[in-house]
Amino acid sequence: MGIVQKDAIRTSFISFLGLILGYLNKGFLFVVLFSSAQVGLVNLIMNVSLLFAQFANLGTNYSSWRFFPFFRNESRHHYGFLLLNLLIVCIGVLFFSLIIIGAKNLVILTYSQNSHLFIQYYYYTIPLGIAIVFFQLFENHLRGMRENVLPVFLQDVFLRLCTSMVLLATYLNYIDFQQFFILYILLHFIAPCYLLIYLIKKRELSFSLKSIQLPTRFKRIIFSYSLFSYVNSLAALLVVSLDSLMIAKYKGLADTGVYTTTILLISAVLFPYRSVIRVSTPLVSKQWKERDERGMISLYQKSSSLGLLIGVLGFLVVWLPINEFFHFIPAYNDGIWVFFFLMLGRVVDMYFGLNGVILSTSKKYKADFYFTVILIVCVYAFNLFLIPKYGIVGAAISTGFVYVFYNLLRGWYIYKVYSLNPFQTIQMKLLGFLCFFLILYYSIMFFSNDLSRLSSIYMRILTKEALLLIGFIFPIYWLNLEPESVQFVRSLKTKIFKK
Repeated sequence: MGIVQKDAIRTSFISFLGLILGYLNKGFLFVVLFSSAQVGLVNLIMNVSLLFAQFANLGTNYSSWRFFPFFRNESRHHYGFLLLNLLIVCIGVLFFSLIIIGAKNLVILTYSQNSHLFIQYYYYTIPLGIAIVFFQLFENHLRGMRENVLPVFLQDVFLRLCTSMVLLATYLNYIDFQQFFILYILLHFIAPCYLLIYLIKKRELSFSLKSIQLPTRFKRIIFSYSLFSYVNSLAALLVVSLDSLMIAKYKGLADTGVYTTTILLISAVLFPYRSVIRVSTPLVSKQWKERDERGMISLYQKSSSLGLLIGVLGFLVVWLPINEFFHFIPAYNDGIWVFFFLMLGRVVDMYFGLNGVILSTSKKYKADFYFTVILIVCVYAFNLFLIPKYGIVGAAISTGFVYVFYNLLRGWYIYKVYSLNPFQTIQMKLLGFLCFFLILYYSIMFFSNDLSRLSSIYMRILTKEALLLIGFIFPIYWLNLEPESVQFVRSLKTKIFKK
């Protein structure tokens, strides 16, 4: 975990800065400047554009992680691996752009009643999706080279800082909502353009078709792998997109705005573990190549233990003072239980975090296709029943439950086939202590009438977070309930005091 920790710390720090900017933008400026319907529109266009990008990459994302170690050879431009993927993505962009254009009448029929504004801005999904798919292509190649910091900085910090400036221009009435929207899309082209120039300067990309010299045998393997991984890579994003699209259809853009803004809170929980996954992916591929079973088990269990801790802490940090947080945005109050049910699923998803990476980079990658189909069908079916009846909370219940089921199913399959599992005894101790803390915490809240004597909302938030720090976080360190994190903190303390 040394390499993982080192790069994860760097990318986590950058992502943390990006998270602050993200909250400033979507958690404050968006809510203040725009109506909930306009917020819902921006987030819905983004979700559809992300979906467009996932379709248009035609499986190149996962093939980059899986096969780049086999073709890494700077003197031969990696056998044209990046150029081949670039050509595949260009074909995907052209094909799905035509589909987006051809589907306009269906969109009008579906969204004209509750989300008419979406129809007006529908075609903006094409340029935004193009910017996203090319960024993902170049980012994945750099991940294969273990250069994670630059793309993370461009996406999480630079882009969001520029977005803040455009939002400030909107606040000062220099531009209106439509002009903001156009500038918002144009900003997304900066990162992929910069990475393209960066890769060309590093001679990682040659535009000569003669440089594509992949053996025919490998081409067949890559094609087969990419075909199945292509569907699987859509799973997580399709779940979120289905929620947004179906809420917009049945409940309108205002509810979509509440739902997608609540998901922003969840991003606070996900961002550190995304860094772990980002760094772990090429290591898993390398371990399969070297048949390092012990290394795989160790990485799986340690990352799962770390994911469990991050998920639980992230949930508690937001959930304990959630009423106080939503006091500042009363129009978004329905998002409280959306957060609760989505986070239940996400905590399990983070615990089984390497499930998808292990399966998709293994010889049994085709099996993940069936799990993906089950996930999509279940989310759609539950949403079809729960959203019209319970609105955005119904969507959250549906997605949270399906995430739990999906991860347990994949975890069981990986254990059956490869005898790999994420379970450690220390994790049960952590969960047991979590139950003890929650009983103690809610007993205090009951007898203090939820800290009603503290008239200041800020003081109530600080008090609840202090209880979490003293009653849960400190004991984890003292009792060594998550060895990887505790070891890292202790080594950090040693370095600081040595200085």
